[in-house]
Amino acid sequence: MRVLAAMSGGVDSAVAAARAVEAGHDVVGVHLALSRMPGTLRTGSRGCCTIEDSRDAWRACDVLGIPYYVWDFSERFKEDVVQDFIDEYAAGRTPNPCMRCNERIKFAALLEKAIALGFDAVCTGHYAKVINDADGNPELHRAADWAKDQSYVLGVLTHEQLKHSMFPLADTPSKAEVRAEAERRGLSVANKPDSHDICFIPDGDTAGWLAEKIEMTSGDIVDESGSKVGEHPGANAFTVGQRRGLKLGRPAADGKPRFVLEIRPKENKVVVGPEALLAIDEIRGIKVSWAGLPIGEVGTGADFDCYAQVRAHGDPVPARARVERVADDGGVERDSLVVTLTEPLRGVAPGQTVVLYQGSRVLGQATIDAARSLQRAELK
Repeated sequence: MRVLAAMSGGVDSAVAAARAVEAGHDVVGVHLALSRMPGTLRTGSRGCCTIEDSRDAWRACDVLGIPYYVWDFSERFKEDVVQDFIDEYAAGRTPNPCMRCNERIKFAALLEKAIALGFDAVCTGHYAKVINDADGNPELHRAADWAKDQSYVLGVLTHEQLKHSMFPLADTPSKAEVRAEAERRGLSVANKPDSHDICFIPDGDTAGWLAEKIEMTSGDIVDESGSKVGEHPGANAFTVGQRRGLKLGRPAADGKPRFVLEIRPKENKVVVGPEALLAIDEIRGIKVSWAGLPIGEVGTGADFDCYAQVRAHGDPVPARARVERVADDGGVERDSLVVTLTEPLRGVAPGQTVVLYQGSRVLGQATIDAARSLQRAELK
């Protein structure tokens, strides 16, 4: 096949490209320039997509003997990922920019361009697996190494996108093996640190970064009963589950710490309360999509057993789910995903993504619109 290898400049994408070459495919490497003004050098493992990463990707392609290009996706990244991140926080939600990047950049914009140029598949260094069923339909599954599994952030991929996705690291038992293989192949990124944090906020100060992008207005911090217990400099800087930085003037009656339970941007209020009230029993999701063909129960609205995961490295919990047709504010009917958790999850926030699994298979995902606790009214 003609394969376009997405080269981040890290060890995973380099080894994935090497395996695609070794498998006999016609491979071309491409690095995505996601910023017009990238930092000249990364700081340790913070951030990604820097000039250093671009050079590391070029060096890997040179060793592999494959063509290398840099594609400028900075404007689309700014609009579809960075601005989306700002807008979601401004609306009091907690977005996942890596999920949006996979959905809108790496497996939408990149794949669209790759197919237009005659490529058969896009190859990445994600730890996940595509398995074809008896009829040849692709399914997304967890990687062999569950500790490194990245199927959660790929849960947004559609049936058509999975048909053109290649994950050569799927069956690799550990990251240590990937690094050892990179060393054997003479790839200079063999010991390069993994990137973490949000790539466009490499110093990790999300609150400080947002303060420059969103107008912050001081307001009240209230407890679960509505009583004022403090003041905040801007509700948008807080996230559900947060404990530190609240600076409450009045301690809780039981003397225990309080946590952010809810953000109310329209009222400019932050609601706090005891840790027990962070436990969520029901999730309602919008922007529903299915990773491959949806299972039969989806079309009938019947309940089905599954596992729900709300963070990239969170533990999946047993649940029951169903799809409902709900009219939006404009009267247009859309799918809504209702997930009832057998075991409550702590600190679930609107804007996060819930991904559903059956065994190792990813069924699909939805953006969390509301979360309900049996101990308090539904968060809105």
